[in-house]
Amino acid sequence: MAYDDLRSFLKALERRGQLKRVRAEVDPHLEVGEITDRVQKAPREDQHAPITNIALLFENVRGARTPDGKPIPLAMNVFGTEERLCLALGLKNLDEIGDRIGDLLKPELPHGVSGLRDALGKAAQLKSVPPKHVKKAPVHEVVLTGDEVDLDLLPALHTWPEDGGSFFNLGLTHTKHPETGARNLGLYRLQRQDKRTISMHWQIHKDSTNHYAVAQRRGERLPVAVAFGCPPAVSYAATAPLPSDIDEYLFAGFVQGKRVELVDCKTVPLQVPANAEVVLEGWLEPGVTLPEGPFGDHTGFYTPVEPFPALTVTAMTMREDPVFQSIAVGRPPTEDGPLGRATERFFLPLLKIIIPDLVDYALPEAGGFHNCAIVSIDKRYPKHAQKVMHAIWGAHLMSLTKLIVVVDADCDVHDYAEVAWRAFGNVDYSRDLTVVEGVVDHLDHASYQQFYGGKAGIDATRKLPEEGYHRGWPEMITSDPMTAAKVDRRWKEYGL
Repeated sequence: MAYDDLRSFLKALERRGQLKRVRAEVDPHLEVGEITDRVQKAPREDQHAPITNIALLFENVRGARTPDGKPIPLAMNVFGTEERLCLALGLKNLDEIGDRIGDLLKPELPHGVSGLRDALGKAAQLKSVPPKHVKKAPVHEVVLTGDEVDLDLLPALHTWPEDGGSFFNLGLTHTKHPETGARNLGLYRLQRQDKRTISMHWQIHKDSTNHYAVAQRRGERLPVAVAFGCPPAVSYAATAPLPSDIDEYLFAGFVQGKRVELVDCKTVPLQVPANAEVVLEGWLEPGVTLPEGPFGDHTGFYTPVEPFPALTVTAMTMREDPVFQSIAVGRPPTEDGPLGRATERFFLPLLKIIIPDLVDYALPEAGGFHNCAIVSIDKRYPKHAQKVMHAIWGAHLMSLTKLIVVVDADCDVHDYAEVAWRAFGNVDYSRDLTVVEGVVDHLDHASYQQFYGGKAGIDATRKLPEEGYHRGWPEMITSDPMTAAKVDRRWKEYGL
């Protein structure tokens, strides 16, 4: 089953022995980040004791208190393994949602009773999708407005030594298009500037950036709401690179198999998850920005100081005993890994709609899930690999991919050693390397110009005579099937 809120999921993790309560006082300045980074990079041996990749609940974070003085626990590394993320979303494995999406995309007319049953099953899935509006919500048990707002009560993290301040790293940011009213839910880092102000680090390619640009053009301020400690499916949906016309709450409902409950905000015309732990509401004035950064980001490098919109917080609402949630990003592996892996698996069926040539693809965590894509195809004609490269560079946020490696269908794209063997051995780089220029991620520090730079595609498929290869492509070495079966049967006899 999926979980209605963060706290019920944390209880489930604790029952399974996958959550550790840290009762000692910890400092949000560097200490929490150092502890979390060691744990999320486990398993490994520390000089003192073994470390296990486990969810953490810091019960005594220095300075983190409710208005009446009770500690605000901080949950970290909650989605730090694929096992925990699957549990959070109520899945057996990460391919399950991709399979469900694939089934929904099949337009065949039903045949017979079994076909009708399947069609009705698809319709039942869609009924659970739309969010549900409620009038009362746990997140409104405590409401602070105006001068009562104090962001210093919340555990913002200074994770790395050269960070420019303290940040909220898992705030689910809600905006809506000023003209169409279309809602967007995104995940952006938020720098705490003072007790009532945070900077909105939304990047140039994000929908919220467009919403703010439209509001500025109209001379209007933009309402914003930021929710922390949301139901796991909602938290995941905020990270998913959905097209702008797909509502994240529809997707969250589809993932968890039931409707997400939303409640109206107190001071802005937006809705937020009723079962969130903490919500910040506020307004962005046209053209008002503040310097934001530096920040040790998921690239493993510090991103520079840039001006970003400054949100004036008009209300802070929370549960009476809130649990705050954040993440620590940096050099991989981090908690970003399972979230990125989920996106890779969930969206394969949708990518196949755009690029039907794809057999499978992998987005390595070491590439931040957007710098490199490894794709396999069933090659049928000359320059098929190059066709697929250009299709990927034209597919929504896959356009940010800097390196594409194309392999044949018999290559496991998730076996990086196998991929490397193909790429190192199957390529004549004077003919099989495609270099282009195009858009890159906002955070890309390697491009000589911000926002665009060079990209490469490597054709590591077998080469055809029609492509100018006339030497006769060699056969790969494989075992004799009969001998392999014989050795399988006799393996125990060998004493190995």
